[in-house]
Amino acid sequence: MNGSSMTFTPSPELLARAEAAKKAVMAQTELMHQQFGRAESKWKSDGTRVTAIDIQISENIFKNLSSLFPEDQFFSEELAENNGPIPVTARFSWVLDPIDGTNNFALGIPHCAISLALLEAGQPVYGVVYDYSRKTLITGGPGLGTKDGDKPVTVSNQEPHIETLVGFHSPSNKAMVPYAEGILSNFKIRGLGSATLHLAYVACGIIDGCVDYNVKIWDLAAAIALCRGAGGDVTFINGEQLPMKQFDLNMGRIFYVAGGPKMRARLEKLSGKA
Repeated sequence: MNGSSMTFTPSPELLARAEAAKKAVMAQTELMHQQFGRAESKWKSDGTRVTAIDIQISENIFKNLSSLFPEDQFFSEELAENNGPIPVTARFSWVLDPIDGTNNFALGIPHCAISLALLEAGQPVYGVVYDYSRKTLITGGPGLGTKDGDKPVTVSNQEPHIETLVGFHSPSNKAMVPYAEGILSNFKIRGLGSATLHLAYVACGIIDGCVDYNVKIWDLAAAIALCRGAGGDVTFINGEQLPMKQFDLNMGRIFYVAGGPKMRARLEKLSGKA
C-alpha cells in the first residue's frame, strides 16, 4: 500500500510530540558540530561504524522524550537492549538513527544527519531530520506538510528524463546489479553516503527520486514521513515494511524506491515491480 494514499488527521497528542521532537533533535546539534570529524569510531559486527557520539545523542534524545512521554516506546540503532525482535505495543513509538552517515561524520565528510521518526500504530507520522551539511532542520509528515527549515516543500513531479537526479548507493548484493544498471543508464546519480538524506532530499524536491538496496528501517523512518508529507512516497520492492510491528536489529536489508508519482512509477518499472 502506498503511504501517499493514506490520510492522517493530526491529533493533539501527535502535535505535542512533534514539537518536542524538534527541540530534542536541535538540542544535540551543538554536540554533533563539536565532534564532527573528531570522534573516535569502531566497527560493529554488522560491518557498520559507530562512535561514542552516536550513543550519546541516542541517550540524550530518549532521556528528553521519555521524561515527557513515558508511555511511548523508544527504538534506536545504538540503544537496543537486545538484538532480537522487540514487539511494537505502544500507540506511539520512536525510531532514531542518531547519526545516519556515521562513516562521513567520523571522516569529516559533511553529508550526515540526525534522523528521528515518530510512529503511530507502526506508521511514520512525523519526521525530524537535521541535515548537518546544510545546517537545516527538515520536518513534517502526512497531514502536516513538510518544511525545509521554514520553507514549505513538495516533491518534484517532473517527467523522468536523462538529466533527472537520483540518490543511489551501489548494491553490495551482486544479484541486484541488473537493477542497478537500469538506474545508472537512465539518470544522473548522487551518492551521498546517507540514505536518510537521499530520501529527505526527495521530500524537499532537491533530487527527483532515490533507490537503495541496503538499508534498514531506522535509516528511512523519519524521511518516509517527510516524503509522504511532501506528496511523495516510498515503495518497498522486497516486502512491505509498514506498519512496523517489531524493531529488530537483525532485520533484513530493505530494497526500496521513492519519489513523486511519476518518478516513483518509473523507478518501480525499472526495479521489475511495476
